[in-house]
Amino acid sequence: MTTPQLHRLVIVGGGAGGLELATRLGDSLGRAGRAEITLVDASLTHTWKPLLHEVAAGTLNSHEGELSYLVQARAHHFQFRLGRVTRVDRAARMVHTDATRDDTGAEFVPARSFPYDTLIMAVGSIANDFGIPGVKEHCHFLDQRWQADRFQQHLLRTFYTAVTQTAPLRPGQLRIAIAGGGATGVELAAELHHSAQELIGYLFAGFNVDQHIKITIIDAADRILPGLPAKLSAQVAEELRRLGIDILTGERIAQARPDGFLTADGKVIPAETLVWAAGIKAPDFLARIEGIECNRGNQLLVLPTLQSTRDKDIFAFGDCAECPLPDGTGMVPPRAQAAHQQASMLVKSMRRRLEGHSLPDYHYVDYGSLINMSRYSTVGSLMGNLARYWSPRLFVEGVLARAVYLSLYKMHLLALHGVLHVALTTLANLLTRRTRPRLKLH
Repeated sequence: MTTPQLHRLVIVGGGAGGLELATRLGDSLGRAGRAEITLVDASLTHTWKPLLHEVAAGTLNSHEGELSYLVQARAHHFQFRLGRVTRVDRAARMVHTDATRDDTGAEFVPARSFPYDTLIMAVGSIANDFGIPGVKEHCHFLDQRWQADRFQQHLLRTFYTAVTQTAPLRPGQLRIAIAGGGATGVELAAELHHSAQELIGYLFAGFNVDQHIKITIIDAADRILPGLPAKLSAQVAEELRRLGIDILTGERIAQARPDGFLTADGKVIPAETLVWAAGIKAPDFLARIEGIECNRGNQLLVLPTLQSTRDKDIFAFGDCAECPLPDGTGMVPPRAQAAHQQASMLVKSMRRRLEGHSLPDYHYVDYGSLINMSRYSTVGSLMGNLARYWSPRLFVEGVLARAVYLSLYKMHLLALHGVLHVALTTLANLLTRRTRPRLKLH
């Protein structure tokens, strides 16, 4: 008598949502032998994406916050497979990955294929350059950890060069221009301001920081953080200007050049370090899945159950999915809290799917927004249960806002490791914090 085959559940993408889902499904369905859970990702380690701006600025060592997929998989009863997904064959129910190569181009993992009964896309988003000339060639992106690491090394070399060269500084040599006034651009600008002050203190104490270093945020909207409340946007803009960070709104970038950005109305913004954080899209391979509905940003169109509109065996959530709001007023915003909520729902959905029951619908709950400006300030607005005892929307700043911001990362860690592990690592970090340098200098 043959043993019945386990339900093959493949999750593509090991970001915050994908890894949380794989961990919780492994602990329930995988551990109980009810399903075979497989996580596929192009990297060997996971770093929480909202921390990448700190990695880029050098205020966080990327190795401190990384997590091994292999270790997590073994501890939580799922399988991890290394590979970048390039194609999905719906007819054969197969996920195909490209060969994985090292830094020299040598192949060390061949192209592979993985069968599925249920496929869940959790591949997140990447920067969208909108086809603007020069952006790919001259801008830094912060979609992945290696990009943040590379930017940190670029920043370190740039400052070393500036304080040791005998020739006068070029006009844009120590200027940084950030395209995009969303949360990533704003938080990066504040973090870079802090790291620049620290870095010059280490390298050359007599160097006039404010005279040569200039950080500029450019956005096509009429204000920074256009997706957040106007009051919050104004608070953040005031703090940034207090730090000496320039804000240019209503400016559409037409070209990126080695010496800076050129706007649509002909304005030149001199800077030799350019960062692109002006838009997002889902990975291109999603748009190539035959017969699946995608929008212009490559997001899979999904039903409230998070199933794709044309294939009930394919689910998508987080930034790579376009999910309608229950009231029909728009789409669920591509935010970390939405991905976390959707991952939690999908744990229940997969259990019900295996039992042959109907699936629940996703209802987005907005808990507000928080913007962390390095060590200078944290401001935000809280909604839902977080603010119901004060007002429908509570604006917070300072210590309270910082505490809530830090708790978001702790919630992510709790979903991955549990209470005891998080408590012990938090205590260890508190005890060793004073012995670590405030900036990564290598």
